[in-house]
Formats: sequence, structure tokens, C-alpha cells
Amino acid sequence: MHAVIEAVTGAIRERSSRARHLYLKRMQRTRDELPPRRKLSCGNLAHGFAACGETDKQTIRLMQSANLGIVTAFNDMLSAHQPLEHYPSLIKEVARGLGSSAQVAGGVPAMCDGVTQGQAGMELSLFSRDVIAMSTAISLSHNLFDGVLCLGVCDKIVPGMMIGALQFGHLPAGFIPAGPMPSGIPNKEKAAVRQRYAQGLATKEELLAAESASYHSPGTCTFYGTANSNQVLMEMLGVQLPGASFINPEDPLRAALTKETVLRVIAAADVKGAHLPLSAMVKEESIVNALVGLLATGGSTNHTLHLVAMAAAAGIILTWEDFDQLARVVPLLVRVYPNGDADINAFQRAGGMAFLVRELRAGGLLNEDVDSLMGHGLDPLVKAPQLDAQGKLEWVDARPESTLPDVLRPITEPFDQESGIRLLQGNLGIGIIKTSSVKKEHRKVTAPCVVFDDQDDMVAALASGQYERDFVAVVRFQGPKANGMPELHQLTPHLGVLQDKGFKVALVTDGRMSGASGKVPAAIHMSPEALDGGPLSRIRDGDVIALDADAGTLEVQLSAAELASRETAQANWSLEDRELSSTLGRGLFDSFRQCSSTAKSGASVF
Repeated sequence: MHAVIEAVTGAIRERSSRARHLYLKRMQRTRDELPPRRKLSCGNLAHGFAACGETDKQTIRLMQSANLGIVTAFNDMLSAHQPLEHYPSLIKEVARGLGSSAQVAGGVPAMCDGVTQGQAGMELSLFSRDVIAMSTAISLSHNLFDGVLCLGVCDKIVPGMMIGALQFGHLPAGFIPAGPMPSGIPNKEKAAVRQRYAQGLATKEELLAAESASYHSPGTCTFYGTANSNQVLMEMLGVQLPGASFINPEDPLRAALTKETVLRVIAAADVKGAHLPLSAMVKEESIVNALVGLLATGGSTNHTLHLVAMAAAAGIILTWEDFDQLARVVPLLVRVYPNGDADINAFQRAGGMAFLVRELRAGGLLNEDVDSLMGHGLDPLVKAPQLDAQGKLEWVDARPESTLPDVLRPITEPFDQESGIRLLQGNLGIGIIKTSSVKKEHRKVTAPCVVFDDQDDMVAALASGQYERDFVAVVRFQGPKANGMPELHQLTPHLGVLQDKGFKVALVTDGRMSGASGKVPAAIHMSPEALDGGPLSRIRDGDVIALDADAGTLEVQLSAAELASRETAQANWSLEDRELSSTLGRGLFDSFRQCSSTAKSGASVF
């Protein structure tokens, strides 16, 4: 094993020892004192299976086989979750065939950042993760279930489900996705239309036509944002079947993998002895493996929040320093938009997850002592699923070579020796930058700053043409306590236009960017946030800021005394503004904003 992988894993284990011990002890106590169904009264049980058919009633009553609880994020407004509509029926059918049963335990909300991008509803996005975690826990709170099946795909849904399921870590759990939609308009072409629109060179009708050609059918969006990064993490954690992530919804292999997941979770929930709980799969080694997979694929910066929060739910303390240390030794093996022109379907065709895991393993970059739904160790994860001539599921070795070397490469020929998520530190606090799609000549910017307290103000200013020069845009009061930390996608096209004109530009914010962390250097998730009195609240127009992504530094060129002596700026909204803006449900999340942890700690209310 690579020395840094071993060292980081060991450091995580050491710093997490007490929290992890308490978590595992709590899970064991739950299993001992509250075994599923066995402590329920006759009235409890009767309520729990009243709506079931006689066969399922008898199965649940006898307690001799598993009863699975399905937690679903189905809705038919979101393309990624629409295919989940009929999964429960299929799961129940498979369970009955194995002498077991399954029930829909509950549903969780599933909002889409793509729909709320730049809209007021985006202020609910990040905290929806914690609502989903609580919804998952409520769904499973009836204690009727021997195992859990989570049906979800997108940005906050999968992390939220995982955080909730880990509260029931004494049970086995499996995650089942819907798969990506088929490829639409090329991502490069879509990005070009967006940039032309930002310049006023394309009409709204042209932009809508391009967007509609990209997001065009049931299935997950095909760019490599948080949704598809989720899938990589779940496979690396062992809770999603190898190769299950990127099979299109209508592919017959999709249903076969769903059936196999049911079988595997029932086997892991063996009520007669054998037992593989979720708490045994999500451990220090598998968390590191998931992080390595995220880095090697150029995954979403949102997981500097979500993976930290998921790990914490399992008693594991993951830090941004861990991200930084691993990113410097984990090479970039995948280029999918926004880190390249291809989409996730091209990654699947090139060799997919089996190829990726095999190469990372060959480089000594993965922990071997892990468990998955397929068994112990990494051997099952280097196999790819397919249907044989009779239509039965089988597992075959990963392809010997990538069929698309401009999308997926072996460990011996990476796109870059480092994967691209870096820690930034300096007198402006601590933050994250994603460099995998930022050209080397753009990774160092020193320029006067222009300060905005709202992304709309910045977009309007840039559109006016008054900033045709070098500058660092500071967009503050965008952290979790200020407004729920919405993603700031609107900013990238405008800054990209200026960068293409030859100007040195960069962004510094306490907000999020996710998949919009593209070709413009962006220091994001700055902690502490401005509303908490962080250094960004003391910055003024014209202060010179130096960002150096390669060195990992972010500094305002002021003396410590000068910076400390300045009064902290107040957000440009009053209490009355906040009260009047509590529309579209935002007022219900005031308590979340008040008690949220920092971005560095996962921006969680738990």
C-alpha cells in the first residue's frame, strides 16, 4: 500500500478512536436491546403489516426471514428519480421469491439543484440533506426491518440517506440507483451556448433549446457533478453493487442489478446467524477508499461537505487535510465534464468502475481490508456486471485497456499526477479549490478584489462591462449560516468570458460551486464564513488578494494588525429583509441556519 494512504488511514483511525468506539457500541447495543420486530407488541405488529397481503403478513409474523425496509426518493418531476417508481414492486417480488418480505418504509424529499439554480429555493438545498437524513431515520424508526434498501441518486439525497441509515447501522443496507440518461448534446456545445448567453450573444430560446437537448429524458444528468460522484462513493463504500452506478434506466442489466441487490441485502440480514451490518462496511478503510475514488475521478467539491458529514455519522472524523494529503498522491484517471468534454456514459463505455478500481488497486492506493455486499476485500470490485446469453447476471474481469483513453486512463498514464482538490490556507481562513479543470497558467492570480454580498449583484456588475480588467471577485455572506450556502453557478460563465479575453480573474467565496468549479480558479467553502465574523467580512474593494492553487495559499496583502483592526461588514440585508424573504419555505429553515456547523465540519445541523 502507498505510504500516504496507509498514513492517512491510520491518522483517521487514531483521531476517530473514541467517536468510532461509541458509535459501534451504540449499534451493538441497539441490536442487542432492540432487535427488529422482536420487541414489538402484538398491536405494534398488527399496525405494521395491516395493509400487507396474507403471504407477507405470515412472513413478517413468523420472523424467520428478513423483512426489508425500502426508503425511496421517488418523484416524477426529477429525471434521476422518476425511474424509481416501479422499483418497490420489483423488490417485493424478488423478496417473496426468497421467502422474505419488503415494505416501503417511507419516502424522502428530493429536490434538484438544476431546477433551483440561481433561484430562492436553492437556499433549501444543502439543508435538505439533513432533512433527508431525519426522514430516513423516521422511516426506519418502526423497527420492523432486518435490512434497508435506499433508492436515491442525486446531490443531497444519497448523503442524507446514508447519514440516516447509519443511525440504523446495526442493519445491513444496500443503495440502488436509477442510472444516467442517454447522452444528449455534447457538454462542450452546451457550455459554449451558456457562455454566449452570458455575453448577450445567444437568446433565451437558444439557451433553453441547448439545455433541453442536454437534460432530455429519465435518468441522472450525464455530467460528472455531485449526483454521479455519489454513485462512485457508494460503490467504493461497498453498499452499492459493483458496476451498478452507470447503467442506463432502460437497460435490462438495470433490473438484474436491482434484483441482485435485494438478494445480497437479504443474505447480509440473515436472521439465523450470518450478519453484515452497514456499520461494518462504512469504516475508516472504506471511507479512505471512497475519497480516493472521488479524487481519482475529479469528483464534486460538494463532497468536501458530504463525505465529512457521512463519515461523522459513522463515528469517523474526516478532515479537509485528509483530502489535501490524498489529492497530492492520487492521480487523475478520469476526464468527464466539467473536467473534460465527455460524459459519464463515455466513462462507462471506456471501462467504468471495474477498470478504475483495478488501476487504483494496482497503484497501492486502496485499502484491502474492507467488506461489501459482494464479500470481503477488493476482488469483487474489479469485476463488471453483464448479462449472459440466457439473460442471467454474471461478473467478468475488467477490460484490460481503456477503450477511450481521452476519458479513462490506467494508473501508469494518468491525466495528472495529482487529482485536483486542494486545501487553501492563509489569513482569509481555510477553503477548498478544485484545480483539475483549471489550466496551470490560471492557477495563480494576484489582483485587487471587488466585493459583493450577493451573486445577483455580481452578475449585474459583470454584465455591465465595468470589470474588463484583472480582479478577484469576493462573494461573501453565502455560507450555511447566512443563507443556506446555495451553489453559485451563475458566476462561472461570466468570469470565464473575462478569462478567455486574457484577464486574470478568480473567485473567493464562503459559498458553494460544485460542478460549476470549472476553468476559473475558485476558492470556495471559505471558513469561518463572513456571517460568523470570518476574515471575508473585513475585506474591502481594492484589497489585493493573492491566490496560489499550487502552493495552497490564499492571502489578502494586509498586515495582521490592519486586518484585525477593521470592523466586520454586515450583510446588506436587514432583519426585515430576512423576514420578508422567508418565502418558498425558506423561513422554516431559520433554525438550521442558526445551528449549522462550519463548511469544514460538513455544514451539518447534527
